Amino acid sequence: MSGRVFGSPMFLGFDHLEQMLERASKGNGDGYPPYNIEQIAPNGLRITLAVAGFRMDDLQITQEDNQLVIRGRQVEDGEEHVYLHRGIASRQFQKAFVLAEGIEIGGAWLDNGLLHIDLFRPQPEVRVKRIEIMQPGTPKSAAASASGLKPRTSRMLHTVVED
Repeated sequence: MSGRVFGSPMFLGFDHLEQMLERASKGNGDGYPPYNIEQIAPNGLRITLAVAGFRMDDLQITQEDNQLVIRGRQVEDGEEHVYLHRGIASRQFQKAFVLAEGIEIGGAWLDNGLLHIDLFRPQPEVRVKRIEIMQPGTPKSAAASASGLKPRTSRMLHTVVED
């Protein structure tokens, strides 16, 4: 048995999903900054990061392909501080979350040292396709000829989209 998650021949075209899962499992094991993920609606999530001491200008949120990346870098204010104890972390961080297909970012805000990011998944439109079985000798469909596919049997499949 292979180590592949989607090793079954019934899962076609899931290679990119398997690569995303591998990338997520190799992610940074650092727990800084701490975060919560909560479900706020049937199709909505909220990521909350504890970023005490960070200002909005110190934080950057980007979506890079299918990853949500949050970076924090505090800039020294130029004043000399003499700490007797420094327990509040002021180090830079990068936290990445792998997003599923279709997940959209609804917004982000900073409130009382907590960075909130809302995500949602719009409801997909239900599509039904009927596949028509063509008679032998029927010309190839435009899609089949464009892809260079050649039928292996005497019957050819043709896709018809119904609205």
